[in-house]
Amino acid sequence: MNPFYKNIALWLVITLMMIMLYNLFNQQHLAETNISYTEFLSMVENERVAEVILQGQELFVMDTNQKRFKVFAPQDPDLIKILREKGVTIQAKPPDESPWYMSVLVSWFPMIVLIGVWIFFMRQMQAGGGKALSFGKSRARLLSDNKDKVTFEDVAGIDEAKEELGEIVEFLREPKKFTRLGGRIPKGVLLMGPPGTGKTLLARAIAGEADVPFFSISGSDFVEMFVGVGASRVRDLFVQGKKNAPCIIFIDELDAVGRHRGAGLGGGHDEREQTLNQLLVEMDGFESNEGVIMISATNRPDVLDPALLRPGRFDRQVVVSLPDIKGRKKILAVHMKKTPIAPDVKPIILAKGTPGFSGADLENLVNEAALLAAKRDKEKIDMSDFEDAKDKVYMGLERKSKVIKEEDRKVTAYHEGGHALVARLLPETDAVNKITIIPRGRAAGITWFLPEERDFKFKDQLESELSVAFGGRAAEEIVFKRISTGAANDIKQATDLAQRMVRAWGMSDKLGPLSYAKDEEHIFLGREIAQHRDYSEETARKIDEEINSLIDKAYRRAKNVLEENLDVLHKLAELLLEKETVQGKELDELIFSMRPGIQLPSKGIEDQEETVEAESDQPAT
Repeated sequence: MNPFYKNIALWLVITLMMIMLYNLFNQQHLAETNISYTEFLSMVENERVAEVILQGQELFVMDTNQKRFKVFAPQDPDLIKILREKGVTIQAKPPDESPWYMSVLVSWFPMIVLIGVWIFFMRQMQAGGGKALSFGKSRARLLSDNKDKVTFEDVAGIDEAKEELGEIVEFLREPKKFTRLGGRIPKGVLLMGPPGTGKTLLARAIAGEADVPFFSISGSDFVEMFVGVGASRVRDLFVQGKKNAPCIIFIDELDAVGRHRGAGLGGGHDEREQTLNQLLVEMDGFESNEGVIMISATNRPDVLDPALLRPGRFDRQVVVSLPDIKGRKKILAVHMKKTPIAPDVKPIILAKGTPGFSGADLENLVNEAALLAAKRDKEKIDMSDFEDAKDKVYMGLERKSKVIKEEDRKVTAYHEGGHALVARLLPETDAVNKITIIPRGRAAGITWFLPEERDFKFKDQLESELSVAFGGRAAEEIVFKRISTGAANDIKQATDLAQRMVRAWGMSDKLGPLSYAKDEEHIFLGREIAQHRDYSEETARKIDEEINSLIDKAYRRAKNVLEENLDVLHKLAELLLEKETVQGKELDELIFSMRPGIQLPSKGIEDQEETVEAESDQPAT
């Protein structure tokens, strides 16, 4: 029943019940004693009657003591005369024509109400979604066609994963096409990747593409305060799946129930392990689940139990990674279809300026741009709205009301100028996109880089990154002969990078290609809580020396670059104090104007942009 009509019916029953109870009590209050007609005439003769109510052949009598009596009177023409002689007050009412069933209903109504309430609570205690004792029932939701239907056309930037899942849809539509040669339809697909890359969106797209029932549930929906509920819900979930086969079951955030067994804290019974054991049995046990395909998503595949990942349970493991520049361009194009866009907006430029953004970040970027354009009373979203939205998403909200001393602005200008100048003049560094001394978020100023997207980095690139990190501190020391706390985050990042170079990546000449970064991670907590150390104190001292050597070398290199180009640094700081924001192209123009004929290192971003544009200009096949 529709909840609205259910509520109306409930309130209607309550109202009728209150009315009936009122009538019952009211009639009980007005209850009379039945007497004979002879007794009534005797009371009249003795002047014991104060009032009489005539209602058809029934008389309601009130004596002088305020007692009420009921009399069935025959047709007596002298009765009115006798009553008037004795001074009795006479009232007349029409006869009561209530049907017989009303009297029956009034008499039986309390019993009917009690029986109805008993039946209601008994039904609530029986099995069913959300009922009082239905803990063991699955909370999976069966998705049906609706106006928010998502298809593969709404998914962009992850073509390989989309193609892999497209095959799953084909398996369900035409199973004989794939099983005629003895093949077996995959039982499970595990989607792995960072948050916001589109794993759940892919599952929704499968639900929109496949003409089969699609059950959706979260990993945390199996967890309950009662022991055994999780395993019971897993059993019920697969019972529903078998009844609706062929079908798809999607479990989001699988790591909530699929974590490595034997890692519980406290030594007691682990409800999560019981749930996982039942899931393992249902996916590939004695009973077959033909036609039921499991799709799961997680961003922590490293903590999943190995038995869950073997073929026969999750036959395919699809990595949904962060999109590259081509993927970001396609994702932006998908989200821009829903908004009015000005002609000057180019997705390729936005894609180039958003390295490391996930699909969710790009959707948020388009949404922020739309909100900014609406705030500015524009009919369409132009490129300036996207640039401002990008700055807001990447660097935080601009703090216009913050009062900044002129000395602090000057220190910030030289600090950010030091970062930018070292990054632009050293080889193998990221391209400079923008330099600003406008406070955003918790930062007094920001130098924004455009990193070149590569699968790995070389030692000389990492050494240049260390120097860039110390560019701000080196500029402060050279110009002001003093240092500030503004480089705290730079120092932290540089120290972490130097430690990884020595301890994890074997980039130390003295220590050689050995790993000293065996971090011990607790599977249950999913966090690093200790570092396992299996080397001597002498080796530890050498590690510290190598880390210090890398840091010192990077700092001296940054300082040398700035001292050799101190006039450019002064000019850049003046430009920042004047304009507050300097673009990467303006920085190049400044360097060329003061260093004619200089050969600046190529950063490779422009080549990457041209390649993507050339591919996008080709006609679709």
